[in-house]
Amino acid sequence: MLAAEIRARFLAYFEKNGHAIRPSSSLVPSDDPTLLFTNAGMVQFKKVFLGMEEAPGGKRRATTSQKCVRAGGKHNDLEQVGHTARHHTFFEMLGNFSFGDYFKRDAIRFAWEFVTEELKIPREHLRVTVFHEDDEARQLWKDVANVPDNRIYGLGAKDNFWQMADTGPCGPCTEIYVDLARVAPDWAFPADASGEWTNTDLDEYSQDAFVEGAEAGRFLEIWNLVFMQFDRQPDGTLVPLPKPSVDTGAGLERIAAVMQGVTNNFHTDGFRPLISKVEEIVGIGYPYRPGVGLGKAFDKSGKEIDPASFRVLADHARAVGFLLADGVFPSNDGRGYVLRRILRRAVRHAWLLGRREPTLVHVVETLIETMRDMYPELHVRRKHILETTRAEEERFLATIDAGMSRFDELAPEGSTQGSSRLRGTLSGDDAFRLYDTFGFPIDLTELMARERGYLVDISGFEQALAAQRKQSQDERKSKQISVSADDFADPTQWTHDQQHAAGLGRFVGYDVIEVDTVVTAVRQLADGRVAVMLRETPFYAESGGQVSDQGAITGDGWSVQVNEVRKVDGRIAAIGVPSGEIVFGRAHAAVPRARRADTERNHTATHLLHAALRKVLGEHVHQAGSLVAPDRLRFDFTHHGPITAEQLAAIEADVNAGVWASAPVNTKEESYNDAVARGAMALFGEKYGDVVRVVEIPSLSVELCGGTHVRNTSEIGLVRLTSESGVAAGVRRIEAVSGPRAFLFLAERERALLTVAARLKVPMSGMTAGIEQIEKKLDVLMEERKQLEKRLEEAMRGGAQGGGLAQQLVGTASDVGGTRYIAARVDVPDVKSLQALGDAVREALGSGVALLGAALADGKGALLAVATDDVRDRGLRADLIVRDVAATVGGRGGGKPHMAQAGVEASQIDAALAAGSAVVSRLAVAG
Repeated sequence: MLAAEIRARFLAYFEKNGHAIRPSSSLVPSDDPTLLFTNAGMVQFKKVFLGMEEAPGGKRRATTSQKCVRAGGKHNDLEQVGHTARHHTFFEMLGNFSFGDYFKRDAIRFAWEFVTEELKIPREHLRVTVFHEDDEARQLWKDVANVPDNRIYGLGAKDNFWQMADTGPCGPCTEIYVDLARVAPDWAFPADASGEWTNTDLDEYSQDAFVEGAEAGRFLEIWNLVFMQFDRQPDGTLVPLPKPSVDTGAGLERIAAVMQGVTNNFHTDGFRPLISKVEEIVGIGYPYRPGVGLGKAFDKSGKEIDPASFRVLADHARAVGFLLADGVFPSNDGRGYVLRRILRRAVRHAWLLGRREPTLVHVVETLIETMRDMYPELHVRRKHILETTRAEEERFLATIDAGMSRFDELAPEGSTQGSSRLRGTLSGDDAFRLYDTFGFPIDLTELMARERGYLVDISGFEQALAAQRKQSQDERKSKQISVSADDFADPTQWTHDQQHAAGLGRFVGYDVIEVDTVVTAVRQLADGRVAVMLRETPFYAESGGQVSDQGAITGDGWSVQVNEVRKVDGRIAAIGVPSGEIVFGRAHAAVPRARRADTERNHTATHLLHAALRKVLGEHVHQAGSLVAPDRLRFDFTHHGPITAEQLAAIEADVNAGVWASAPVNTKEESYNDAVARGAMALFGEKYGDVVRVVEIPSLSVELCGGTHVRNTSEIGLVRLTSESGVAAGVRRIEAVSGPRAFLFLAERERALLTVAARLKVPMSGMTAGIEQIEKKLDVLMEERKQLEKRLEEAMRGGAQGGGLAQQLVGTASDVGGTRYIAARVDVPDVKSLQALGDAVREALGSGVALLGAALADGKGALLAVATDDVRDRGLRADLIVRDVAATVGGRGGGKPHMAQAGVEASQIDAALAAGSAVVSRLAVAG
């Protein structure tokens, strides 16, 4: 029975038994910051089980086939994947759930009935476990399923008692096991296996034999039934829940292995097409024979290779495809870093199979084709998934050869003869360089080191990483005065108005920018500013990319010029410079109209830009960061490769079409689920409450957003894109201006164009005609420059008559340590001309080295060293010469052995040239 049929039968069976089929939730938990990824079927129902939400649709029975990933944080199976029969990064969990409806009896009945009647697994091949204190479950298995008592094993809390945390809902578990030795023709006992559990002539096994056989893989757990029965108190007491519930999980891949008679999940139909694609791409056969088992694998040269690499690629293709489909993007932290680790581990295994070009992308493409019917998001985001996978592979392939060479130097390969003997430790600094320079995730370095018998100094790595991050943070520190959240941590530092202590600081800035209000709390800050809380406030606190408002608060004989706004425990504090002594009571708060209007224009324009990007570039575009300020907007988004001029023009045209459509901008609050269901864009990684604010521009854009916006798109006036660039791998950035600033931007461009036209003496009788005339004039000037550069190069090389600057310089050569040496200051306008002269000197010199210095037209100084091939082989390399010479005057340089250059102060050129002969002499002796 194929996996798709098992999944369909499971859902249909439970639907027939009164369960609502619920779709799989995203791999990214929408409202659970404690989880990196959805790792079990119950995650989407966590709040229901905790009593914080009603059951979906009011139905107290549900069933799902849930996408799950375990590859980071507490639940991390990454290292084992490919090396065991059942560890996966991505898997599907079938489950049925009761929210205070049925309990143990029906849960056991449903599970047994599905396994024995729907799947028709012979009863004699099944065994069950219960929590050793759960006599009720043991008796129900005998009464409901007629399971003999000697096939029911009572295990301890470690195996058969579930709890969400140290306190809270918990309860006993019961599990169903299948005897693989009876159902899988390719089952084989380990070579050194012995004991009762290996005797296939027996029908019954002792509990110790069962446990030993389960640990060895003979007895395979296929279904876990969790009975949420108690509420654990802080003192450990178990208090019965008023409405006990059921949470079950059955691994689809495990059940497929049983139904298809194989020991290893990777040999089921869910993985076979992926492994076949790997075979096709790498040109090497995977050594599995149905009914026989796994043999040895050999590469094209006949060298034995580890077949685990095939399984890693198949598994990781599933994780990569589904994570990308659910909005995770490769990055250097959080979920994105886990995805990048998975991708790079796959690249390394393809590299071990001899591949030096993208491989995983082809396997992911096969995944999309085989699973698109059940999970249409794979097909919808197909282009994004494949482009991102290929780009990530290419990025790592660019460094993996050099990185592996460096790793070979740090941890030389040598047999440990199967022992656990340690051969050494990689330092934290070396591990960090593998990470920082070559892109090796630390766990990949750990794994490779372990394979060769080495440890890695993780503490040293983390220190090096922390030092780099601190340096980056220090460099990025804003020069503006800002208040950290910690500065507000102590509530005792606030002075409250007892009369208005209950004031909630309600934000009214969506509707008004001025308000008569009341001061409810004040705090003096160390930098001389004050923080003020108001009963009602028009000041927007920075959030969602939109900067804080500025403005003024005025009272009787005092005022505060607000330059920052922060949220403190959900309340808004306006921060600024005071004048006079602030007193509690009535006050007037105002945000400048022009500043707020400019900010609103840019925020609504950002929404139009997001929609236009998805329309022109594709649905793979997702927001990756933004800045909404009065003077500009900045939008970061996921996309591989630069955007063409034609695409940028189309994006800008689409944004302005939305502006000129005079579309209303509607806002309303609704439930998060309803908003997302009707297509509202949520910011990936952002945590939302049950009720969200939706900003909708009909037929153009629907987003969850708490920012301020124009009432109609026509208020924006005009949007002009000012730049497009890349800010990280797979992340692009567009900056733009709107409204009056867009007009000023165009006016400045026009003035610049008129200035250029005047300098070129081109009449601007009409804009289009004038631009054409400028282009023609520039073409003529560029051609003239090209011809002059050619003549200059010929002159430096000696020209047709054999004279020229190069020949003159060769005539000044002296002997230094048996080598012809030239040191000269030359007059050239730029580095390109200096390099051309260096080439000419090197060619004319025949044998020797030259050191040239020049003060360039831009005021900078430059040194250039050249070396002929014969002296280079004796150790007189240009890169070494220029490096050492530049160092004598505080400069830095480098390059290639035949030509290298350095930057120095123009005033130090003569001193550097004077030091050259000593450097050449020393290198000549050393060589």
